[in-house]
Amino acid sequence: MAIATINPATGETLQTFPPLTEAEIEGKLDLAQKAFVEYRKTPFAQRAEWMNQAAKILERDRDRFAKIMTLEMGKPIKGAIAEVDKCALVCRYYAERAAEFLADVPASTDASSSFVKYEPLGIILAVMPWNFPFWQVFRFAAPALMAGNVGILKHASNVPQCALAIEEIIKAAGFPGGVFQTLLVGADKVAAIIADDRVKAATLTGSEAAGISLAVAASKHIKKTVLELGGSDPFIVLESADLEAAVSTAVAARMLNNGQSCIAAKRFILHSSIADEFEQRFVEKFQALKIGDPMNPETDLGPLATPGIVEDLDGLVQSCIAKGAKVLTGGKPLSDRPGNFYPATILTDFPPGTPADNEEFFGPVALLFRVADIDEAIARANAIPFGLGASAWTTVEKERDRLISELEAGAVFINGLVKSDPRLPFGGIKRSGYGRELGVQGIHEFVNIKTVWVK
Repeated sequence: MAIATINPATGETLQTFPPLTEAEIEGKLDLAQKAFVEYRKTPFAQRAEWMNQAAKILERDRDRFAKIMTLEMGKPIKGAIAEVDKCALVCRYYAERAAEFLADVPASTDASSSFVKYEPLGIILAVMPWNFPFWQVFRFAAPALMAGNVGILKHASNVPQCALAIEEIIKAAGFPGGVFQTLLVGADKVAAIIADDRVKAATLTGSEAAGISLAVAASKHIKKTVLELGGSDPFIVLESADLEAAVSTAVAARMLNNGQSCIAAKRFILHSSIADEFEQRFVEKFQALKIGDPMNPETDLGPLATPGIVEDLDGLVQSCIAKGAKVLTGGKPLSDRPGNFYPATILTDFPPGTPADNEEFFGPVALLFRVADIDEAIARANAIPFGLGASAWTTVEKERDRLISELEAGAVFINGLVKSDPRLPFGGIKRSGYGRELGVQGIHEFVNIKTVWVK
């Protein structure tokens, strides 16, 4: 893929960027290593000052940054503004808490003094996706930099202006040169960067295939990775649920970021007693969504990021239909306008053997399933290779407790929308990846957890 800004609402190529040469990559790695030698010595208070300044810059220029996101990947502008604000929130969270999270932890042993010490590793490579082009970078950068590491970013090739803007923010906040750098390179350069002895670890958010590729490359050099990959999150509604709240949240959970979110609800598992009413309300709300220019604050559903995503999504939809699934609304690309638009779509009545059984539908397509009871709901939710998040709706305490303990996911939200929060660890199990971001667990992923024993 060319490194370029291509407006997904029009298909127009707005700007292209030459990839870095081998010599330029080497120069940036050398600068990062030199920066780490000194940056690791800076006190937490100084790092926090810079990180808080980054939050101020994000808030001051939120409209400009939001417009860059919307221009490059089609996110509705109101969602882009919210994303910028969330980046400021994670910066402030780690500025405030990093010293506490990384303080020495005493242990009682046979030594006169023994404790656990947390130390930075060095250069961390972040391979990041286009769908939340600011948030997914800052949720890595804030803890990594506060821990004393330095970062290099290989961002998705369709959001180069976002990548450069993030480097600009961190420099303008006062962080020393080389502490965070963007590498405008293609995916073919990642393995060589991982192999470089100066790079100590890597994190990736993206597709299952991309995660496998990164993990294989890193394992050859015995380097740690954290992977946040795909999901096909269940949204379970049982008979005691507040139906109106569940339906409204279901629409938001499926349509977030034009449906292009790993933790978006994708499979809606409905108790048979409420399924008809849920389905009727769900279809009505889908059909009322405003599709159009993502720069318009009134738009609910903008374009998908690339033509390839439209093609892949429609291929899954058409495969389900060909095998007997029923279309309740939508079901094919919008050809009456330029851009990568796909309508809000609902499919149901799946026979065995459709992509709904094991594929992630990355776009505004909801899959509806009916079940007889909680046992069938949990079994249906878990019958998928992924395990990222799960939302479940009930007012019965015993059902709540079963859902919390039996759903196979990195996060379970009861009567709420699955979301990431700086105060809580975020990540998945099964083929959704491993490791955690955010919370105290996230800052501990890229540090040396050193045991100290003094006689």
